[in-house]
Amino acid sequence: MWELPRVLLETSRLGLTWPLLLQQAPRGDGHAVMVLPGFMGGDDSTLVLRRFLTSLGYVALPWLHGRNVGNPHQFDGALMRFYRAHHKSGEKISIVGQSLGGIYAREIARHFPYAVRSVITLGSPFAGSDDEHTAVPMVRRLFELVSGHQTSEMRKRMFDRDNPRAPLGLPSTAIYSKTDAVAAWLACVDQESELAENVEVRASHTGMAVNPDVLHVIADRLAQDPDNWQRFDRNQGCRAWIYPEPVNA
Repeated sequence: MWELPRVLLETSRLGLTWPLLLQQAPRGDGHAVMVLPGFMGGDDSTLVLRRFLTSLGYVALPWLHGRNVGNPHQFDGALMRFYRAHHKSGEKISIVGQSLGGIYAREIARHFPYAVRSVITLGSPFAGSDDEHTAVPMVRRLFELVSGHQTSEMRKRMFDRDNPRAPLGLPSTAIYSKTDAVAAWLACVDQESELAENVEVRASHTGMAVNPDVLHVIADRLAQDPDNWQRFDRNQGCRAWIYPEPVNA
């Protein structure tokens, strides 16, 4: 019930903090960043995020596959979209995925590890079992109704592995919120390692792509040198007041 009001509040905060956010965010180096929308979202749902990345100097790539309804064919299309973008540029590409888009992002990284610079997931339940992906059963039923696939069938077809938190072997950041009203937050956290981290934010599920605190983390992570990658420093400046101490799966 509180999801929509929280999204509106986060959007309002972004409008107020946009100039400061752009001023404080590190500049991008011009590499491409593919942005994948969440379930029932399309490129319109990531428009603000992509404009933010473009303003920082990145080449923000939409996914171009319409509304994400969880169809496995859309995932196949995202794979091809990524492959073509990498083949055209000849450079590694970062991927930012919201919710279901983050699950896709991690799987793309497993298919093309040599071509992915970093992966950032926003409230993505990549580590949950069939019953642990969502915070409310209604979301799971909606997914199965719209996609035409059982969640267990989808996982077996696309993500069949014993450990969904198996290391990607490249820099990855899992952004999650304990007040997420859609995705079960425990399913959104990774096993921390030398190249994997979790960052907790105070955000709604749908509003992560417009939440200024989330955008700050994304900008900070994308600016990292992949050859000298460092974890997000929540003790820098006043960050400790904004970002809670993250959990380790």
